[in-house]
Amino acid sequence: MNEFGKIFEKKILLAPMEDVSEPPFRLIAKRLGADIVYTEFISAEGLIRDARKAREKLFFYKEERPIAIQIFGGNEEVLVEAAKISESVSPDFIDINCGCWVKDVALRGAGAGLLKDIPKMKRIAELIIKNVNLPVTLKTRLGWDEKSIVIVDVAKQLEDIGIQALTVHCRLRNQGNKGDADWTWIKRIKDAGVKIPVILNGNIKSPEDVKFVFENFEPDAVMIGQAAITNPWIFRQTKYFLKYGHHEEQPDIKERISVCIEHLKLACELKGEVYGVREFRKHYSGYLRNLKNVSRFRLELMEYNELNPLLQRLNEFKEEYKEIINAECS
Repeated sequence: MNEFGKIFEKKILLAPMEDVSEPPFRLIAKRLGADIVYTEFISAEGLIRDARKAREKLFFYKEERPIAIQIFGGNEEVLVEAAKISESVSPDFIDINCGCWVKDVALRGAGAGLLKDIPKMKRIAELIIKNVNLPVTLKTRLGWDEKSIVIVDVAKQLEDIGIQALTVHCRLRNQGNKGDADWTWIKRIKDAGVKIPVILNGNIKSPEDVKFVFENFEPDAVMIGQAAITNPWIFRQTKYFLKYGHHEEQPDIKERISVCIEHLKLACELKGEVYGVREFRKHYSGYLRNLKNVSRFRLELMEYNELNPLLQRLNEFKEEYKEIINAECS
């Protein structure tokens, strides 16, 4: 394994997730233990057209490193130009999305749609490798459907053309993000002699899951997606569990609210107050998860449109919740 590949050894990664893995969320994940983070997937067409939304997705904080910019598309020349644009902002590496399952992407020959045209997937990867100086990695799935599980052969071919690491979402395209992920394919890829880092992704929900896949299927790294939305502490908790064999204490209300506020302020700084407050609503369930009697408070938070009153209410709730717990314990 080369020097670049060593950055993945036994690491816990934050998955690229549309409308979720924005810079503030990535930075919080990094501070809570994520080793490597990825941008949301970015449209290659959007980048070369200089579309505002696509260009904005290239931004990242220095503290996020190592970070990958992930691009997607179905046109070879366009993807090459998009990779060059991505390289210009100096991420640590570039990742090609060949795994997005949604119809608007996959049925247009991009994302997981490239699983139906492996030669084209290879051409895209090879052209990008030849036209940028950064390491290039790729993320894909096991196959299009049950009749076309091609991942072992794909992994060999991608390694041969110079892909530096491969992330495998261990589901099929027709599964989307539902159903069981078949983690056994990671071991099959390794047993086939693939030497580049192979990163396991798909249906990782807990520290126990991470420990289990490391011990049984030999991934070089594990990537966590949806579980990080509902529990931003999962990276730190996983590392603790792997080291000590038991769980660390759950974050208390002070830490939960403090990190929530930190994240909220970052979102408002980046997007402006109106959009920052509004779009942050999807994160409350993660920060308030498993707290007693918070459903009404969570609904209340949805009504706020200004930052300062929202910050005040969050801090008030921190004190109120301590009183609730103290009353229950007395």
